Amino acid sequence: YKRQVHVRERFNLNSGRMCISSVTLMELIYGAEKSQMPERNLAVIEGFVSRLEVLDYDSAAATHTGQIRAELARQGRPVGPFDQMIAGHARSRGLIVVTNNTREFERVAGIRLEDWS
Repeated sequence: YKRQVHVRERFNLNSGRMCISSVTLMELIYGAEKSQMPERNLAVIEGFVSRLEVLDYDSAAATHTGQIRAELARQGRPVGPFDQMIAGHARSRGLIVVTNNTREFERVAGIRLEDWS
C-alpha cells in the first residue's frame, strides 16, 4: 500500500508532463481483457489514461526499435518485443521510461529510466 501511495504522489506531482505510448496502452488493455474482472480493470485504465497524452507509435519509433532490436541481438541480450517497442518509442522522442521493470530496459542504450516503486 505504501508503494502505491508513493507512485500516486509521483504521478500527481508530474501531472500534465506525462504521456503513454500506444504500445503500453495496448499492453494494459490486453491485461485487463484477460483478467477476471475486465470491465472493472478497463474502467481503471480509462481513468488513468484520461490524464495522459497517448502517443501514437510512428515511423521514428519503428526506426529506433529496429536499431535497438539489432543492437541487443548482436549483444545476445534481447528483451521482449513490446519492451523493445516502448524503448524505441521513448528513445525516438527523448522521453523517460517510468517502469519497475528496469532490468529489461537498462540493456537499451540511449534511454533514461525512472523507477517510482
